[in-house]
Amino acid sequence: MGDAMELNWIARREGRLSSFLRGELRMSAGMMNKYKWGGSIRVNGEPQHTDYPVRVGDMITVSWEEEAPDYPAEDGPLTVLYEDDALLAVDKPAGMLIHPSRAQNTGTLANRVYGYYQRTGHPGAFHPMTRLDRDTFGVVLLAKNAHVHALLQSVPLQKTYHALTWGGPEEDSGEINAPIARRPLPSLLREVRPDGKPSLTRFQVLERGETVCRLALEPVTGRTHQLRVHCAWMGFPILGDPQYGSEDSQEYSHWLGLAHQMLCAKSLTLEHPMTGKILKIESKMDVHL
Repeated sequence: MGDAMELNWIARREGRLSSFLRGELRMSAGMMNKYKWGGSIRVNGEPQHTDYPVRVGDMITVSWEEEAPDYPAEDGPLTVLYEDDALLAVDKPAGMLIHPSRAQNTGTLANRVYGYYQRTGHPGAFHPMTRLDRDTFGVVLLAKNAHVHALLQSVPLQKTYHALTWGGPEEDSGEINAPIARRPLPSLLREVRPDGKPSLTRFQVLERGETVCRLALEPVTGRTHQLRVHCAWMGFPILGDPQYGSEDSQEYSHWLGLAHQMLCAKSLTLEHPMTGKILKIESKMDVHL
């Protein structure tokens, strides 16, 4: 058995139930057909067919079961940055995987979030909308159910990262426009190459030190390892990056005792998939000169 999920909406107008399901609750025709039988769609607690006449103030509820995860719930610290019935945003620490795998079924963000749902009694599933490398830390946005996850696929996410780099750009702001391709197998790494996919990063200098720079980075495209590859290609690799760092940056990182790359998913701005309001979520974590 999985967890029971619910979408709720209080009607502010009159109309057929189907028009609320398609409009305000933004359900697809497929989802409506799937849940219109069996009491999953209710008005004021009573199961109703989709042609039911809804009145102002009526409570519309759609409920369904989400599949239970095949990994254990775990207790542990979890910094919640934002939460409502549809979304959960948390800070992921460096060194933690987002999702369990066959090789590792525990100790991930998913285990912690599942534990948090059980602890607080708030049902929710784990549908990550942003994916961070194991060693990148900061904001991770999760949809609490499959319906919201599907809606978010078409919502643009504006992401800003903060990074410490070895050296920095000459200009205080600008763009890195360089195509990224996968290196020949068996490597999982990426590189800038003419035949790669178009890749664009905007940057802004936040602080300059003697040898280190603090940058705000905005990935306009979302290629794997994009920020790390672009910074390294431009000659200012991210400190603590074992794959893309230069010999000098790695030596300096080792001297500083850095255990992971200095890259923080600092903020996320999006239009809420259910309310349409602009939502800005900011990490409590950061990188510092």
